[in-house]
Amino acid sequence: MAQNPPNLRPDLANARLTPDFDAQASERRAGQPTIGMVSLGCPKALVDSERILTRLRAEGYQISPQYDGADAVIVNTCGFLDSAKAESLDAIGEALQANGRVIVTGCLGAEADYITGAHPKVLAVTGPHQYEQVLDAVHAAVPPSPDPFVDLLPARGVSLTPRHYSYLKISEGCNHKCKFCIIPDMRGRLQSRPMKAVLREAEKLVEAGVSELLVISQDTSAYGTDWAERPEKAPILGLARELGQLGAWVRMHYVYPYPHVRELVPIMAEGGVLPYLDIPFQHAHPDVLKRMVRPAAAARTLDEIAAWRAACPDLTLRSTFIVGYPGETEAEFQTLLDWLDEAQLDRVGCFQYENVSGARSNALPDHVPAEVKQERWERFMEKAQGISEAKLAAKVGTRVEAIVDLVEEDAATCRTKGDAPEIDGHLYVDEGHEALSPGQIVTVEVDEAGEYDLWGRLVS
Repeated sequence: MAQNPPNLRPDLANARLTPDFDAQASERRAGQPTIGMVSLGCPKALVDSERILTRLRAEGYQISPQYDGADAVIVNTCGFLDSAKAESLDAIGEALQANGRVIVTGCLGAEADYITGAHPKVLAVTGPHQYEQVLDAVHAAVPPSPDPFVDLLPARGVSLTPRHYSYLKISEGCNHKCKFCIIPDMRGRLQSRPMKAVLREAEKLVEAGVSELLVISQDTSAYGTDWAERPEKAPILGLARELGQLGAWVRMHYVYPYPHVRELVPIMAEGGVLPYLDIPFQHAHPDVLKRMVRPAAAARTLDEIAAWRAACPDLTLRSTFIVGYPGETEAEFQTLLDWLDEAQLDRVGCFQYENVSGARSNALPDHVPAEVKQERWERFMEKAQGISEAKLAAKVGTRVEAIVDLVEEDAATCRTKGDAPEIDGHLYVDEGHEALSPGQIVTVEVDEAGEYDLWGRLVS
């Protein structure tokens, strides 16, 4: 069975060599050029990898799940934290050692000198979402040789996720200026995709069999606010209503807590999109939030949470937090723990502050010692774990809808509407599950709960 990683960081580099593509790729024909890919980092980078691979498949390249036999390897890097940069460099080195012909792209690609200084033998370096430059680099290293009679592109393109769910990226970049973050420097200011393009992509994914759409961006709430002319003040509301008509689960990630979220929650209550909000609060003490250059009204945030839950009682709230931010005192950290007690968030992730090259927070005074950060992280996770355990225990005896992710001999691994893939918990069904298939929506009666996961029996 899949195991839930309770402290998984959304930004942590997570290496994926392109997996078993099943029907997405045919056997390699004679003389067909072959490209491998390693995708690191967040779901937004994963979408970039899928777009690159889809373009390559359309040009007749075969996609290899192995370094061996590939004519070149693309490494899509993560550059959010220094630890993620180190992992990206390690992945580049591994690809060079195993294959020798490596093209680098992604967030760390914005620092070309940093990459070539460590790995001067890479063939090319391009920045994030620079699709044309990546293709140019591939063409130079491995010229295409398409055969239109046999090189068929699957309806949903090349996917690095299971067939039944897919990430739907609605914008690039971010207009916020959080001191600890360099994403605006790497990916630029907010650029929202046209709504028609997003809906067209979503429709094609659902037609191809996708049961769950995971809406992602750097700032989902701000979608469309960069348009000179827009149909409504908050276009994310219109997009949510349209996506809710497609018949698939729609899950919203990275929702910044703007006032208009109060208008988004009723759409969730009506069943248009899943009652799930992924909101990066980051901290609760107003002074820490000010040093982060984030909204510092934690008390009003509690009022907002109460309003959201009043409008949608089934709402699941997920968030991430930073402990050990420069200058964080014990009293400020205790405020965070007390706030968490009041907020009673359903799903919580936490990571220890790290300096990032180029981030303005590096210059802040009173950096917290590593051992203190670790101790605070452990206390935070203990608190969050207790809240999670109590909330899940309250579900015992209830019936919930769940989507099937994986069917194995001993159990089916599922997720409820309150669980996003890879970052939240699971619901396990270990009897009568043999006929289930991934992507199927089932009803389960919960009969056991743990710290992060549920167990139940199949009802229908």
